[in-house]
Amino acid sequence: MRVSGSERLANYAILMAFAVFALYPLVGIVAAALQPDTQAPGGLANFGQAWEIGRFGSYLRASALVSVFVVAVSTVLSILAGFAFGTMRFRGSEALFYVMLIGIMVPAEAIVVPLFFDLRALGLTDTFWALALPQVAQSVAFGTFWLRAFFRSSNRSIIEAARLDGASTWRILWQVLVPLSRPALVTLVVLTFMWTWNEFLIPLVMVPTNESLRTAPLGLGFFSGQYTQGFSLLAAGAVIVAVPVVVLYLFLQRHFIAGMLEGAVRD
Repeated sequence: MRVSGSERLANYAILMAFAVFALYPLVGIVAAALQPDTQAPGGLANFGQAWEIGRFGSYLRASALVSVFVVAVSTVLSILAGFAFGTMRFRGSEALFYVMLIGIMVPAEAIVVPLFFDLRALGLTDTFWALALPQVAQSVAFGTFWLRAFFRSSNRSIIEAARLDGASTWRILWQVLVPLSRPALVTLVVLTFMWTWNEFLIPLVMVPTNESLRTAPLGLGFFSGQYTQGFSLLAAGAVIVAVPVVVLYLFLQRHFIAGMLEGAVRD
């Protein structure tokens, strides 16, 4: 279908308007981070001062460890669960799948208090596992839903051809289907990393006293309490916390968009 010049111009105008709407807050926070005030000298020195005073090095390290662990474990478990629900039929599979979807439907705010007491009874609060395991459970619920849709719509002829060649179920999954699902997997990895990195409530509740396990968003929350008057250092801290997610998205944006579009046209 041929698109006229006026239609193309209108499309570009609409896209530019949405781009400005999306980028304006980002540009504003970066500009604010460079401004001088009573507590900040201005310029790039604001980032160095915020890094040192806010101890963001320790917080970013904790966030990176938790995020990498959650992404790695939840992705592997989601692949296995999505493959099972998407390609196999066994008794109770539909009911079990909808039970797993409760992890998506129930917000963390509804379960964080009883979860804290359960983990405290096991002696896991103020530990790495108290941060990682609840987020793994939440991520596996979405990952199973996401990859089940992909595996259900995968080309059956490829699977049958692999079986005729003597490939086992395990080999079909890891050597045939997983390489084909790269766009969906990249999208899942980016979303899981972003959600884990930005999580605030679980670190706040699960590690109330262990400062070494405070994640970057939690550290930013404590940092903001120190600078209620000067906004520049707070803005610099917010930029520092957001940079890893932005860099990861920019690095994987083509695969991320491909995975989203691929998922949008699947039944």
